[in-house]
Amino acid sequence: MAKTLKEIAEFIGGEISGDPKTVISGVAGIQEAHEGDITFLANPKYLPFLEKTGASAVITFPDINSKDKPLIRIDNPSLAFAKVVTFIQPKLDEHFKGIHKNAVIGKSVKLGKNPAIGAFVVIEDGSSIGDNSIIYPNCYIGRKSSVGSDTLIYSNVSIRENCVVGDRVIINCGAVIGSDGFGFVAIDGIHHKIPQTGIVVVEDDVEIGANVTIDRARFDKTIIGQGTKIDNLVHIAHNVHIGKNCLIVAQVGISGSATIGNNVILAGKAGVSGHVTIGDNSVVMGMSGVTKSFPAGSVIWGFPGRPAQEAKKISAYVQMLPKMFDSLKETKNKIEELEKKNG
Repeated sequence: MAKTLKEIAEFIGGEISGDPKTVISGVAGIQEAHEGDITFLANPKYLPFLEKTGASAVITFPDINSKDKPLIRIDNPSLAFAKVVTFIQPKLDEHFKGIHKNAVIGKSVKLGKNPAIGAFVVIEDGSSIGDNSIIYPNCYIGRKSSVGSDTLIYSNVSIRENCVVGDRVIINCGAVIGSDGFGFVAIDGIHHKIPQTGIVVVEDDVEIGANVTIDRARFDKTIIGQGTKIDNLVHIAHNVHIGKNCLIVAQVGISGSATIGNNVILAGKAGVSGHVTIGDNSVVMGMSGVTKSFPAGSVIWGFPGRPAQEAKKISAYVQMLPKMFDSLKETKNKIEELEKKNG
């Protein structure tokens, strides 16, 4: 749906530089954009593309200027652009409605207003589904589990018994919520299974990526805090507590009974050992291994994970070792030559 630059600026609360009558009919990345598109610039490394882009307008920071490219200046261009996408483009997430005749709904299941339940969904006895929630085909909701209102569950998701999923949650394809924790005790060389009798609680406004596995607690609860976003292919073990508004990036693994504070970022392929605590507002950099607890505000890097500045210093020293070895060898040779002369 075409909009003028003025309409877009008013919608996102930005300031226009350039012709407010510029017509925008599409959205695109700064390198891919063509005439009629609006794009955004939120990373300084893309600044060289500002004048080169084919876009008709750019959303960017208040201190950015352009010779002839119309701009909308705003404090958070990335967030503003996300809003513009839904403002200009027709709704992309039109979901099906109603309950398919091939859905299997158990006894005493409570359905809220206007649920959408796809073909071959199985909802076991005693479960509940909130208002306006959507469950795509081939999903499984275990007995006595609850799913809140306005929640979206894509195909092939399994939510096992007694688990709790809040409001406005998005769970992508193939995720498993409430699988057994990895608990065994070895007796005479034989591994005996420890019953996993707890549950998983996914709080409101959480997003869970494709093929994520979140294990049920051994006794109490595995908790995913409100507003946390989890990327694809993440494993969260039993009794883990994740705080609010965390970002858990692809291929992260969190071992049992670890505690992750609020607003923590775990970058790609990071690993967290069991029974450790990572304080609020911390960042674990990609491929790091956290083997001990860290206080709030930490930036952690490497294996074993250390404060990033310390880890960088160690890394720099390690890279100097070949040169230091050659220097030491040269010094040793000189000493040996002097000893021979004075011998």
